[in-house]
Amino acid sequence: MTLSVDVFWSFRSPYSYLVTPRLRELAETYDVDVRIRPVYPLAVRSEGFFTKQDPLFIPYLMRDIRRLAEFLELPLAWPKPDPVVVDFATLNGAKDQPHLDLLMPLGVMAGRTPQGLAFYDEVSRLIWRGGEQPWNEGDQVRQAITRAGLDMDLLASAAQAQAAEIAAEIEASQEAHREAGHWGVPTMVFENEPFFGQDRFDVLVWRLKQRGMTPRA
Repeated sequence: MTLSVDVFWSFRSPYSYLVTPRLRELAETYDVDVRIRPVYPLAVRSEGFFTKQDPLFIPYLMRDIRRLAEFLELPLAWPKPDPVVVDFATLNGAKDQPHLDLLMPLGVMAGRTPQGLAFYDEVSRLIWRGGEQPWNEGDQVRQAITRAGLDMDLLASAAQAQAAEIAAEIEASQEAHREAGHWGVPTMVFENEPFFGQDRFDVLVWRLKQRGMTPRA
């Protein structure tokens, strides 16, 4: 029996990026349907979130993600440009979000295909790997999508034709995220049980094995 896991995930979350290769490997190795459900970053969907944090929050975050990336042997640098355009007076997301306007619809459409996990893995690697050239310049996004086995033009055309449905799907995912029992990303949900954070991945796998997870043929 195929088991199903929903993953509430953000393009701006380093922890979402860092867990994605393991989610991809899980779905390729075992009979598990892993569905990425993108939500807007906290700076956009939770006004004032970052102004309410302890001043040590960001310094520790940066230390932790660098350490974790080294542990997982993954490249990591804060994205250039940041996927979220930030109003630095408030630390909230600005009104206009051109990078999310590009990424979110593509992600929703890709998530409807068998290559969805590959899309999120390849695109997040592009955004978070660092490098001198900004991730959104040239044809880098197109190349990442091609590596995932998808066509960017076809995804973009379908997304444009279904803009209202995509907006409703993202809103539904954000509501389902909270109903599952958490607000942060990545939150992995199996049988209505939330597993928040990349450091709960092994606990999720343990639970899946309890429920009879089997290798793919």
